[in-house]
Amino acid sequence: MRHLKPALLVFTMLSIVTGVVYPLVVTGIAQLVFPRQANGSLIEQNGAVVGSSLIGQPFDDPKYFWSRISATSPQAYNGAASSGSNLGPLSDALTDAVKARIDALKAADPGNTAPIPVDLVTASGSGLDPHISPAAARYQAARVARARGIPESTVLSLVAQHTRGRQLGFLGEPVVDVLPLNLALDALGSKS
Repeated sequence: MRHLKPALLVFTMLSIVTGVVYPLVVTGIAQLVFPRQANGSLIEQNGAVVGSSLIGQPFDDPKYFWSRISATSPQAYNGAASSGSNLGPLSDALTDAVKARIDALKAADPGNTAPIPVDLVTASGSGLDPHISPAAARYQAARVARARGIPESTVLSLVAQHTRGRQLGFLGEPVVDVLPLNLALDALGSKS
């Protein structure tokens, strides 16, 4: 009994410190220093949340840029189920899925004979990637321009505006933010 009382006291104190005080302090600091990121990096339009800059969204209308394929289930771009497909490079299922995605891209834009960028037919490691490569955006630009009835040069200009360079100038690859790009296209259409 002599050892149980101090053990319970230490257990209770550590539970309060690590289970209540520490999370509140970290949350408070995050809200003060990085409020946008701490609240999910949400993107708003006309006062309504339309998505997050951290999670991709499904687009299949020809007038929009299509995101990278999602590997989450049971629904695509499910932030609660981040995961890769776990299909290896020699997997027949992966080969079949890539072929089906290539066929869908060709059916959506039959006149496009350019090579299809790999990020349009494969999922990212998290299955939630909100970006595509500049090459994937350029591949889709003509289809988007035709579907919207605007010059391809206008679409490519918007792609350039929504392309982010490497982090710190040397980490990673340049990426195009798909949701903000599609929102900019919609805003352009509403101005005309």
